[in-house]
Amino acid sequence: MSYSFNADDVLSMAVRIEDNGARFYRIAAESRSDSESAKMLAALADMEEQHGKTFQEMKKQLSAAEKAETVFDPLEESAAYLAAMADAHGGEGSPSAADALTGDESMGSIIDTAIGLEKESILFYIGLKDVVPPSLGGSKLDKIISEERKHIVQLHGFRKTLGA
Repeated sequence: MSYSFNADDVLSMAVRIEDNGARFYRIAAESRSDSESAKMLAALADMEEQHGKTFQEMKKQLSAAEKAETVFDPLEESAAYLAAMADAHGGEGSPSAADALTGDESMGSIIDTAIGLEKESILFYIGLKDVVPPSLGGSKLDKIISEERKHIVQLHGFRKTLGA
């Protein structure tokens, strides 16, 4: 059985992933004893929230075709399914990554983890390209992937400021 997502579905997942990513950084920030590290992590959380807003704006600009229902969903379970996919994809915003933080991680370790999670998210979105046909807004995935690549560059910049 084949299932197609539309751009609205994917952007809903992207927003949730960004919200989860912000949670990761906020938890990491709360565990820092030095205010400079806490500020850097809070800035990263703010960046994730901004990414979420970017994706919400993209959702507002979708055409009717890009929002078209792809499955019969009389119980409206699709939203829960999409949220579960976003939480379980294993990349950026993975709740398990935030829950695994102990407070003993170095800043370099946190940033390295974040870079790895961003890379996993890019792979997740690349995989979704196979299930979002062009007629349902498949090109929006390229924009999401581009945003995630920019975030990796930003994280590498933060990593360099750590001197590592």
